[in-house]
Amino acid sequence: MSKKPETSPDTIEEVSEETPEVNEFEAKYQETLDRLLRTTAEYDNFRKRSQKEKEAMYQNAQADFAEKILPVLDNFDRAIAACDNKEDGFFKGVEMVHKQFVEILAGLGITPVPTVGETFNPELHYAVAHEENDAYGENEIVEEFARGYQLKEQVIRPAMVKVAN
Repeated sequence: MSKKPETSPDTIEEVSEETPEVNEFEAKYQETLDRLLRTTAEYDNFRKRSQKEKEAMYQNAQADFAEKILPVLDNFDRAIAACDNKEDGFFKGVEMVHKQFVEILAGLGITPVPTVGETFNPELHYAVAHEENDAYGENEIVEEFARGYQLKEQVIRPAMVKVAN
């Protein structure tokens, strides 16, 4: 059995009273806590900003890559269009490489800009010709001269088109 140590009123100091030391300690504590909370918030903002910058750099790198490689895809399109014998083994090989190329770009989020039958959008299309024809609607795209591409919502290259009315 343990005995409680005896305490006398002379040995216990009253802590409930506010002393200048307690007030000073409390002020330093609040200042340190405030600094800690601000530093934590600044770090969180820095982390979010860094993540956004990293994503933007990655998307810009993808767009730069696509811009440089799209002429190769255009040449595949021209080769396929120029071929007379669709049963030729060489044509089929070019067509397979073209299909694989398009699939890889689509996997990266690079897709063709929709054109024929769509309404002209100056952010997506570059009008190089105009046609008056009542068979088509107002500002309807009737022909595509060069395919445009976009990376998600970012236009890499606008489509060159002919617009009716």
